Amino acid sequence: MTYDQYFLTYSGIRLPLKMTGPLSADDIDNRNTWFGVKVDEEGRILLIHKRVYGAVELEHEYAYHPDGSLKEARITDHNDDDEDARILSFPAE
Repeated sequence: MTYDQYFLTYSGIRLPLKMTGPLSADDIDNRNTWFGVKVDEEGRILLIHKRVYGAVELEHEYAYHPDGSLKEARITDHNDDDEDARILSFPAE
């Protein structure tokens, strides 16, 4: 999968995650752990993959209300035995 952006880590606990430490596509070739991000045409994060040794370890998928506020977050921990997504819903503001 190709990503729109690459990051070293994130900060905070609020969703969507705030990505920090931007990386270039060339930088990820030399890293064991990094985050790949897909964004929409408005720059909002749609998908985050935490990649560890090439495998997706953690996945966040986001959907937004028409006003731009977060509508839903689907979080999947691929290290978990059942790998079921945890779905969090947020009412419109």
